[in-house]
Amino acid sequence: MSLVLLGYLILIKKNRFLCYNSPMLTLDSTTRPLLQTQKNLLAFSAGIDSTALFFLLQEEGIAFDIALVNYGVREESDVEERYAKTLAETHNLSCFTLHAPKFSTHFEEEARRFRYQFFERLVTEHGYENLITAHQLNDQLEWLLMRLTKGAGTVELVGLESVSKRTNYTILRPILHHSKKELLAYLQQHNQTYFIDSSNSDEQYERNYFRRHFTDRLIEEYQAGITQSLAYLREDKAVLLSGYRELFHYEELYILALEQESVKVRVIDRYLKQLGYLLSAAQREILQSEKSVVLGGVWAVEIVEQRIFISPYVQTVIPKKERERYRIAKIPPKVRGYCYLQGIII
Repeated sequence: MSLVLLGYLILIKKNRFLCYNSPMLTLDSTTRPLLQTQKNLLAFSAGIDSTALFFLLQEEGIAFDIALVNYGVREESDVEERYAKTLAETHNLSCFTLHAPKFSTHFEEEARRFRYQFFERLVTEHGYENLITAHQLNDQLEWLLMRLTKGAGTVELVGLESVSKRTNYTILRPILHHSKKELLAYLQQHNQTYFIDSSNSDEQYERNYFRRHFTDRLIEEYQAGITQSLAYLREDKAVLLSGYRELFHYEELYILALEQESVKVRVIDRYLKQLGYLLSAAQREILQSEKSVVLGGVWAVEIVEQRIFISPYVQTVIPKKERERYRIAKIPPKVRGYCYLQGIII
């Protein structure tokens, strides 16, 4: 056994003396049917959250495999990877691991992009229908507080949902209703090994600053009220996003009927998130007034007669006959290239 792993096991045993009675952990009721009937991949890190979720899924008899990204920035990274492989072997699961390159700038952003590219490749290659993540109550509050300080509306404040549709898979977050303290108590009570990421104390990362100074303290004192408030906000978000209908979807093309002008930007934001693109504040402002926009040189958004068209932005030569067909069908110019290359007839 390595010295690093031994040290962590000692730390864990010491922490057990601080354990309070663990609550009964449960999976979110909206995720359970999907978890029970579809093929699942768990985003695993060997930390408190994903390890607790690992064993909870085992308890519930949910079939899943695991995937871990080794960023190699901490001494214990390789130990955590070995632990993930050992867990998978013990429980007869597939374990996918990948070593990330060194990110010199914007580490959190680049690491997240790399991580999700890895997960999405596994989804495609192995036919997973759901990607399970271990986001929990503290994460929800961190998101809300960070968005609040930057300026956000109700929809943006509630960024984490139990079920989030993506283009070819669904993200499931089955433990959003449990706090980190509850997950830790569960692991300690069941004598399960877990690891603590030492970089979580580095306040140069915004999330860590909010966690240390605000989130954990607020959850400790006001968990019940915060949980209820987030539930109310999710209900409000559903109402705010109700003023549209999805008319057509093929691959990365969406056509939506806009029934309430006030939800336009929120709806566009929602669908672009499904496609893996996050709008900036400046882009939101542009979408308030413009009806034909290319975002980041990648995504075309066009609004024609209360219909929203979203697709990849593709520049290509389209034969005159096809151009006329798109014109008659009122397909706006910036999405025609994608329709033509995909052979889409609307």
